[in-house]
Amino acid sequence: MENVIELTDVSWKRKGEHVLEQINWRVVKGEHWAILGLNGSGKTTLLQMITGYIWPTTGSVSVLGKPFGMTDLRLLRKNIGWISSALKEKLKATDLAEAIILSGKHASIGLYEQIEKTDMERVTTLMDHLGIGYLQGRAYGTLSQGEKQKLLIARGLMARPQLLILDEPTNGLDFLAREELLAFIQQLAERQEAPTILFVTHHIEEVLPIFSHVLLLREGTVFQQGKTIELLSSETLTQFYQLPIECDLRDDRLWVRKKMQSFPTSLHEQD
Repeated sequence: MENVIELTDVSWKRKGEHVLEQINWRVVKGEHWAILGLNGSGKTTLLQMITGYIWPTTGSVSVLGKPFGMTDLRLLRKNIGWISSALKEKLKATDLAEAIILSGKHASIGLYEQIEKTDMERVTTLMDHLGIGYLQGRAYGTLSQGEKQKLLIARGLMARPQLLILDEPTNGLDFLAREELLAFIQQLAERQEAPTILFVTHHIEEVLPIFSHVLLLREGTVFQQGKTIELLSSETLTQFYQLPIECDLRDDRLWVRKKMQSFPTSLHEQD
């Protein structure tokens, strides 16, 4: 089977301290992965490593069959769609929706290449598929959070990437906008031509049925990894979060809650 991502004994240090340590991880074509971890667990650093923006202190990295150190990373990034909050901050409020999508063809911020007719046709197709055709001609700064996220996903798909990274795409969305976006991601992943998807989230209930595998990161190390149906259990998550966790499966999605602790109801119970 073809490896989309292969990290072998990867560590990364900042100011002499490990941010990632001894990461061994392989993603095979046809798999979609959810990546879970609390703040500071190393999720963002891992994504920066995969996209070649930081280099491992030790270990080896290969993405889409291209070993780092023997690969033009600028060309590699054209095959990776990355949607993150960091990207939002780089876009201008005056940029038009279709221009933002077009920039995804060259993985650039802004348009610096000649626009072809086929490019505009693809923009129209993507906007229609995401239900945002009405945004044509609208400035980025006038859009809602949900509209911005869909626009960025369209941008990420513009170059027909082999790997799509969704870094906490539901941040800032209300309940209805979140569920609408998750439904689209499920439909996207089910398409025959879908790229491999990495979905980063804090919220276990956002791990959709299409995500067959999960990577649990804690304090810069891999706590566990494997098939979602096997790993996301009350027992594993209790160990992972170091808190008593209960899980319920509803509508093919896992919903979690912290077990309620019992407290004394009177002074007599404390004696």
